[in-house]
Amino acid sequence: MGETEKDLIYSEGVKAGKRIYYFDVKQSRNGDKYIAITESKKINEGTVDNPRFVFEKHKLFLYKEDYEKFVDALNRTLNVATGKVSAEEQRAALAQAENETAKDESAVETAAESGESISDEKLEKKSFLDKVKDIF
Repeated sequence: MGETEKDLIYSEGVKAGKRIYYFDVKQSRNGDKYIAITESKKINEGTVDNPRFVFEKHKLFLYKEDYEKFVDALNRTLNVATGKVSAEEQRAALAQAENETAKDESAVETAAESGESISDEKLEKKSFLDKVKDIF
């Protein structure tokens, strides 16, 4: 499918030196929206006397089912990068949240195998990301 103007719903660019980051909201043929993140870098392939500039582009496509996970991972990464949380603290929090999620899933499987009914309260599991947020 070639890109057309009708595919593009919204676009925002962020200039950063020789790079520009584009955040585009696009719509697929079936009507689903997705995000395309493009890094465009200006490169001089010519000479001083005869400059010839080209743009090297790298794209990342992000689909709706991954938005929350992507944003949460980016926020955790930014927290480490800006010093709000140490890398060790972040790793420990992730390991603890993963362990709790595994325990919850195991309890549900065990109850289901034994024919036990599970209360709605037990079924209402926190997401992995909510558990990490609770720790901080």
